[in-house]
Amino acid sequence: MLTDKQSLLLCGLMAGGILVGGVLDILKNFIVLTILTIIFLTVVINLFYSKMTSKEDPENRNNSK
Repeated sequence: MLTDKQSLLLCGLMAGGILVGGVLDILKNFIVLTILTIIFLTVVINLFYSKMTSKEDPENRNNSK
């Protein structure tokens, strides 16, 4: 689904969004919360998706190295 670089970029974007939102005191804004929640859920879903696919198909993972 997402590559490692994309996941790291999304994690950094979420951390930066929380930092900037906290400093500017806009974390109570519905739009900011929605964007940060979508980013968080995307990272978590990608984590579970990548773990499930690696367990289901260990042969392809070993052959790709």
